Amino acid sequence: MEHTNGTKHHYFYSVGLSYKKADAEIRGKFSLDTQAKKRLLEQAKSEGIESLIVTSTCNRTEIYGFAEHPFQLIKLICENSNGSIEAFQKVGFVYKNQEAINHLFRVGTGLDSQILGDFEIISQIKTSFAESRALGLINTFFFFFINAVIQASKKIKNETEISTGATSVSFASVQYIIKNVEDIGKKNILLFGTGKIGHNTCENLVKHTKNEHITLINRTKDKAEKLATKLNLIVKDYSELHLELQKADVVIVATGAQNPTIDKAILNLKKPMLILDLSIPKNVNENVQDLDGVSLVHMDYLSQLTDETLENRKLHIPAAEAIIEAIKEEFIAWTKARKFAPTIHALKEKLNAIKASELDFQSKKLADFNEEQAEIISTRIIQKITTHFANHLKDSNTMVDESIEWIEKVFQIEAPSK
Repeated sequence: MEHTNGTKHHYFYSVGLSYKKADAEIRGKFSLDTQAKKRLLEQAKSEGIESLIVTSTCNRTEIYGFAEHPFQLIKLICENSNGSIEAFQKVGFVYKNQEAINHLFRVGTGLDSQILGDFEIISQIKTSFAESRALGLINTFFFFFINAVIQASKKIKNETEISTGATSVSFASVQYIIKNVEDIGKKNILLFGTGKIGHNTCENLVKHTKNEHITLINRTKDKAEKLATKLNLIVKDYSELHLELQKADVVIVATGAQNPTIDKAILNLKKPMLILDLSIPKNVNENVQDLDGVSLVHMDYLSQLTDETLENRKLHIPAAEAIIEAIKEEFIAWTKARKFAPTIHALKEKLNAIKASELDFQSKKLADFNEEQAEIISTRIIQKITTHFANHLKDSNTMVDESIEWIEKVFQIEAPSK
């Protein structure tokens, strides 16, 4: 987890913020859209950051990568979002080396998700990995690390029941609507935004409410039309949003806009309305609650709703953690072997040089010296010595860096750059 670049020591960090300490408003300020992520990666490369990936979702904005100091990574987030260093200090986290590895394993396997067992995050990590790799920002360590996380995620999904049952923000939204709106099958529902969350929510609405009065609006109309064709729904132009809002009993907002798209000024209501804001940053201004009859619910509240499915998922956490530990141990063993391999190789060369010198000396000194037999015996001894050192370095309790330094000092060897 530590490596040297020239004379500088770089450590592996995970820095960022999530739903655990940052509310939706704060997360919105630190959110990074596609262009912001691209700028961040390009800036990182120009500043000499060797390897990193960045993820920004509804629930978290995080960077995983190598740096001399975590502030280098924190600065990247703040300079490419609307967040500040001061705000980050209040709600952000910094994990280093082993803690950073542990964190990314939990994030990538859904154990750290706002809704336990949500595997959407692993596809986002894969996308972030591909974006960084395209810019040459993935080193060998990171390549194998991300693949270990993907392997753990896949194994947990296939071998445990931590992701079974319908539990997601989309599902929770529909369940909330059903429980809180009478005769939902007869109400007018407007879905604004047909991205991933909007798409899933719409499918859940059709499946669980049997409502035939669902209207879709999206800034890019053809995207909404594809979903409407699939589910036999109505599509309206974005320019008609204010008109459709007047007709709606329930409004679901799931857009990716950086600023609120709906506030009390656009609403001209003559009846009650339930608004669900499933966006990060928030896309519905809280001033809509100043209007009589308007109820506003944000995704953070919906994510807290627990049900039997979620409780059942918790039973499978130990099995998921056991899978993570097994794969993590394999990965850590690989990183250690990769770190000490040059030293063991240099040690073997040093011992072979000592052997060659001694065999040469003895062959000249002793008339009946059996050089062939001495070669076999000394080679076996060298193999046993190097194996002992390698096993010591592989041990989970071994302080690898200190041991490598000691070996190199005692045997006066200098291994190639690790």
